[in-house]
Amino acid sequence: MRRRRKLWIILLATPLILVAADAFYWRMTERSLEDGFAAWLGERRAAGWTATAQPPVRGGWPLAATLTVPGIALKGGDPEIPGGLAWGADRVILRVSLLRPGVLDVAAGGMQHIRFADNPEVPYTADRLRVVLPLQPDAAPQAMDVTVQNLRAGMPAGKDATAGLIVGLLQLHADIRQPEQSADPALAFSLHADAINPPPGVARLLGPRIGSFSMEGVLDGAVPRAATLADRAAAWRDGGGSLEIRRFALNWGPLDLTASATLSLDEQLQPMGAGSARAVGYAETLDALAAHSAISRSAATAAKAVLSLLAHSPDDGGPPDVEVPLTLQYRTLSMRQVPLVRLPELDWP
Repeated sequence: MRRRRKLWIILLATPLILVAADAFYWRMTERSLEDGFAAWLGERRAAGWTATAQPPVRGGWPLAATLTVPGIALKGGDPEIPGGLAWGADRVILRVSLLRPGVLDVAAGGMQHIRFADNPEVPYTADRLRVVLPLQPDAAPQAMDVTVQNLRAGMPAGKDATAGLIVGLLQLHADIRQPEQSADPALAFSLHADAINPPPGVARLLGPRIGSFSMEGVLDGAVPRAATLADRAAAWRDGGGSLEIRRFALNWGPLDLTASATLSLDEQLQPMGAGSARAVGYAETLDALAAHSAISRSAATAAKAVLSLLAHSPDDGGPPDVEVPLTLQYRTLSMRQVPLVRLPELDWP
């Protein structure tokens, strides 16, 4: 009888102990999350940023520790970000699952806005905007995953604040490293976006919908500290820095394009490099770009003549495709010695 009573006591006490342990674990995680956010705000302010937020609200028990921060706003970043930036959101939710304590989930909600330098402010909202970061004691995150669903951004000249740009899905992954040598990679990234409706001024070039866009690449070389951004760029160039675009893919209107390239900076700190591209629908694309003055008609005619000689027609009767080398030098993008377009000059602060 006594043994049976002990068994019932153990059965009744075990859930209570588990609940108490979970509550204690949640409280400790919540306090660590709140202290970490306060420390992050303090670091931003110490670095010269203006950082404000309303008092955070705890929540999430029993499965996670969450911190909802209303009315968060950041402003600063110059000279690392030329002219600085300003960003704000109705709310930001920080979440740490009790089953995955080494991962921080950041979600921004409500209306948000961003402004670079003195450019007009761009308001935007999304059904989902999530950033996942690994938590490492006394170290900055070395990886980042961003997922955005149904992004709606307003262009400054638009009447509707959510009609300028629409992106159905955007995914970004970045690995951030501290290169030990100048040739070591400092950043590896992959970006993919689907169902893009560009602003009207861009849509007129090749159509109102971009089916998909993706890019993968590696930024090589350390970026040393310097007095100005131009000095930092020059030091990165002199140390052998380069940007390797391993894969670029774009499906937009008549154009189906894949490309790869390696880019660096020339003596005037302007982009230079070489690569190759494979294109389907090149003739229709060149005609559309010339019709909207994105390139000159003479450049379009010369490019179509060269590409027609190099084009390959598939045996199944599909549209012809062509693969050509590209060079970028003295701000001019050329294809087999045929100049296509002259790029605007990069003005380094």
